[in-house]
Amino acid sequence: MTGPTFGSRVEHVRSRFSEALTQRLPPATQYPARLHEAMHYATAGGKRLRPLIVYAAAETLALDARQVDAAACAIEMIHAYSLVHDDLPSMDDDDLRRGQPTVHRKFDEATAILVGDALQSLAFRVIAREEALDPAQRVKMIETLSEAAGSRGMVGGQAIDLESEGKQLSLAELEALHIHKTGAIILACLRLACHAQPDLDAARCEALDRYGKCIGLAFQIQDDVLDIEGDTATLGKTAGKDEASHKSTYPAVMGLRAAKERAAELFCDARLALSGLGDAAEPLRWIAAHIERREH
Repeated sequence: MTGPTFGSRVEHVRSRFSEALTQRLPPATQYPARLHEAMHYATAGGKRLRPLIVYAAAETLALDARQVDAAACAIEMIHAYSLVHDDLPSMDDDDLRRGQPTVHRKFDEATAILVGDALQSLAFRVIAREEALDPAQRVKMIETLSEAAGSRGMVGGQAIDLESEGKQLSLAELEALHIHKTGAIILACLRLACHAQPDLDAARCEALDRYGKCIGLAFQIQDDVLDIEGDTATLGKTAGKDEASHKSTYPAVMGLRAAKERAAELFCDARLALSGLGDAAEPLRWIAAHIERREH
């Protein structure tokens, strides 16, 4: 392997992404200023994990970062909108996100709803206007992101989650919930990068798909474990919320130890999925290790 590792450049990648995101958001002072200020607030900070996965996949496929800037921004806008709406009183009713007051607490509930609406629509506009992609690539990305974010993906998972409160789900039901709620958007990060690569061979697409499915589910199991073992200051959100809301989680269904073992198996499977890609997949291996050792 030659050149600096992805891990040694990750802060540069985050900085590049932040600049790309700022360029694609309306100026915070532009009319209606309160809404635009709240959109900037909602998208500030965080781990930027999903954009990092997009850029890591792009490097694995030998793409120029300019080919996936729009995809990375769109993914983060969808993710941010989902958090804003997830925190609302009618949903999870939370006061803290990324160590700061949630959008509906910082501004107001109506503004928070509109922020989510605006970020969701802006995500698709960003891809539709990306000059680094040809029209067919833009259409494919929009199709992929809309399915991952909609009723057959993230929003559908959220609906199942709300319907499941106070119920004891089976392991299969719980896995299906999280494949939709969390896994669909993480998988979309890999697929968007694939769409930016013309004539990508099926074998590499399948490898990235398998990796994305494993990482997405492992990430959610970790979230369930951290909700028990983490503290509010480290997590940047209210700890213990799942148990207080009587939600089915992996530790509740499998036991804490078994949940940790299942996550470890999925991280191993993710790395195995990349075995045929050689040194080119170093960025995605770094992502897997980074997620595996996270504390928030």
